[in-house]
Amino acid sequence: MKLFVKIFVKKLVASFLSVLNWSKVGRFLQSEIVNSSMQMQKTVQHNGCLLSFTTPNSLNYFRADSFSTKEPETLEWIDLIPRGSVLWDIGANVGLYSCYAAKQRNCMVFAFEPSVFNLELLARNIFINGLVDKVTIVPLPLSDELRTSSLNMSSTDWGGALSTFGQSYGHDGKELENVFEFSTIGLSMEDAAQRLQLPTPDYIKIDVDGIEHLVLKGGGKILQKVKGVLIEVNDDFKEQADGCHKSLLDAGLKLIEKRHSDMFANTDSFGGGKVWNQIWSRENNNDKTN
Repeated sequence: MKLFVKIFVKKLVASFLSVLNWSKVGRFLQSEIVNSSMQMQKTVQHNGCLLSFTTPNSLNYFRADSFSTKEPETLEWIDLIPRGSVLWDIGANVGLYSCYAAKQRNCMVFAFEPSVFNLELLARNIFINGLVDKVTIVPLPLSDELRTSSLNMSSTDWGGALSTFGQSYGHDGKELENVFEFSTIGLSMEDAAQRLQLPTPDYIKIDVDGIEHLVLKGGGKILQKVKGVLIEVNDDFKEQADGCHKSLLDAGLKLIEKRHSDMFANTDSFGGGKVWNQIWSRENNNDKTN
């Protein structure tokens, strides 16, 4: 029933906007509706940190509204990062965690996000929180090597996820429902450090919906130096899970724990209880230094 209502509302809105497009006044109103939606914001507070996020649609409102509950383990991990650390947020989406790390822990953040639909919101969120000098956008996908390929996307929504670079599968290893694509340049973590001259990260957060193992494969030298990694892994996607495990172990990192929010524990959506945020740390390093 809920799906039917969503489809009906989408068709109704599309019809309304189509009618507006018939006249000059209608086109002006249409433009104002879009511009006004981009001005909508929701303020959140977590652990004493106040942030505002752009909410032009229900998806981004949900992301902001569930900020403290959707991935509490990610926020707890960020809270333990030493102040002033360099963080690479690979798959930053619209920047919720990039902004939190920059403001709460004074991190220098490099936010990797290739989606053309998310980049504007990412930039807006960085700007409205006064973090332009703390968060640098890298609008390129990471993978195992430098090459040109397609970013395949299952959604064109602002704030959408479930896209993949250079592969036809999604977060679960199954064929991705591709609704939009464009050609872009992808590179490895080592390329990002060497060719873009980015500072080597102290900590890395990776959430790229299926090619996490390829990102790690292209970052051997980077992983040898990193102090900690938080990475999303689907236990049912063996190639991804085994590849991530091997790369992180080979880099001398140790699996500390894997967690997910209660909202994902008993659901069939997005992998259900099989998708975890894994937290890896270098043995004997002082991850909990303030």
